[in-house]
Amino acid sequence: MFAAVYNLFWPALLFFLAGDWSWLQGWIFATWYILLAGITMTYLYFKDPELLAERFRRVGTGNQKSWDKYFILAITILFLIWMVVMPLDARRFNWSTGFPRILNFIGVTFLLLSFFFFFRSFKDNTFASPLVRIQEERGQQLVTTGVYGFVRHPMYLGALLMFLGAPFLLASYWGIAVAAVIILLVAFRTVGEERMLMQEFPNYREYKQTVKYRLIPYIW
Repeated sequence: MFAAVYNLFWPALLFFLAGDWSWLQGWIFATWYILLAGITMTYLYFKDPELLAERFRRVGTGNQKSWDKYFILAITILFLIWMVVMPLDARRFNWSTGFPRILNFIGVTFLLLSFFFFFRSFKDNTFASPLVRIQEERGQQLVTTGVYGFVRHPMYLGALLMFLGAPFLLASYWGIAVAAVIILLVAFRTVGEERMLMQEFPNYREYKQTVKYRLIPYIW
């Protein structure tokens, strides 16, 4: 029940701040968000309840790396700012005038790709925790197949596509600016997580040689 209310809260906040319930781009993003959350949670509920429980694990538990708590806090605050600034910018106050329409279509493409990488990350990796930790109680193993054979952190790639795709779709330069800061934090977090994985999994070095890119193919 809490999860359903939580996932509906963000689309409702989007329209409340926009002040326009007929906002087409807002409805596209809200539909994307609700479908992603609903389909993913339904799938995990029936197919992988242990991962579903892991996704709701409380910050600071389960031997989470201490430095990761600060990343979680910073990203959470920035996510809230991101969700607030986009409707204020794009609809209520129209700060981002002259926003290129082509970016709206690119935003839709990014969100579709984001949906794919998010869902497949959970489907392919039962250890896809929101916390940087080793799940010793579940016998965590290194996953290298599926989308993890494309980039080493496909869930973060899904996040990157979401954080850029939404402000592109909604036409918000301020949303892009906040997204850039979030993406930078995610990149630093990725480096820290890989250091942990190198220490915990002897075969991670070989995996890095096979799958060369962390987030963006041919770039990084």
